[in-house]
Amino acid sequence: MRIGICYDRVEEYDHIDGPADRFAEFEPESTILAMEAAVRGCGHEPVRLGGPYALLGGKPDVDLIWNIAEGYGTRNREGWVPVLCELYGIPFLGSDALTLSWSLDKALTKQLARSLGIPTSDWQVIGYNTASIHPATSKSFAPPSDRQIAHVNSTSIHPATIKPLVPTSDIPLFIKPRYEGTAKGITESSIVRDAAQMNTEVERLQSLYNQDLLIEQFLPGAEYTVAVTGSPLRAHPVLERGVDAATGIGFHVMDVLGRAGDYRLENRLTTQLEDNLKGWSLQLCAAMGVRHFARLDFKCDAEGNPFFLEINPLPTFAVDNTFAILAELEGVAYEDFLARVLSEALLGGS
Repeated sequence: MRIGICYDRVEEYDHIDGPADRFAEFEPESTILAMEAAVRGCGHEPVRLGGPYALLGGKPDVDLIWNIAEGYGTRNREGWVPVLCELYGIPFLGSDALTLSWSLDKALTKQLARSLGIPTSDWQVIGYNTASIHPATSKSFAPPSDRQIAHVNSTSIHPATIKPLVPTSDIPLFIKPRYEGTAKGITESSIVRDAAQMNTEVERLQSLYNQDLLIEQFLPGAEYTVAVTGSPLRAHPVLERGVDAATGIGFHVMDVLGRAGDYRLENRLTTQLEDNLKGWSLQLCAAMGVRHFARLDFKCDAEGNPFFLEINPLPTFAVDNTFAILAELEGVAYEDFLARVLSEALLGGS
């Protein structure tokens, strides 16, 4: 079987001008090499296809596509390759376009999680009135108090019935782009403690990303990640991720920014907490129609109570990230771990 690997190549996006981290979600060469080794380990032939723009050139000569392409520039970008696969009639691994677009929307995903009884912190959306997030479409905007706020942290989502979240030194808020991943846009200034800081951060993020922003209560506690794979999906052992000791932001975020200091681990992962995180993860994946693989992130408040952050059905397969750590814990080569992910997906149907 010829298995095509769809992944983003920077050269396909040479028409894009955006923030410095615009390609942060694109996989490095080492990831593609590991995926190719996994395909060969299953007895198949890997074929590098590139990203969605490459697929537009015509139907590729492959039997199946393993998609990790993120796309760029709209809230539907992660669905580009699955839609083209459907148009070409090519089976593919990973979730379909609806699931990927849904999961990229942090607000809608949190709304679903809360409806399922999965704990998630209160949030609001500061709207940005444009259909595209390309920098060329940037518009001027007013301070948050004059902006339409869509609040979706209760059974009613009518903005007029909800009192806006207000940052204080005791209860800071956290601001991030609504439709981005890989911690794009996040830095120390994402934590805001008063209205002036919030206005400044909103202006910074909307000038860079030109899209809605998600504002939620800042959670300073432990951070956990849950990887799920298979068909049907199963949850792997929960991993605690280090948080930056100075800010409480995920250490991996601060490390990428080059501003990481010491990190801390709380080591409070009890059997009950792990069971809860796994159960919530599988519950949300089932509701969203996630297929074959995903990663879900949770973070705790100061008292240790866990809350859902976000889901990524298009997770990184980088050789130094979650799935590689799980392979190391199992004592297997990473290529063999990925080969098992691939074979289980094939056996379960694509």
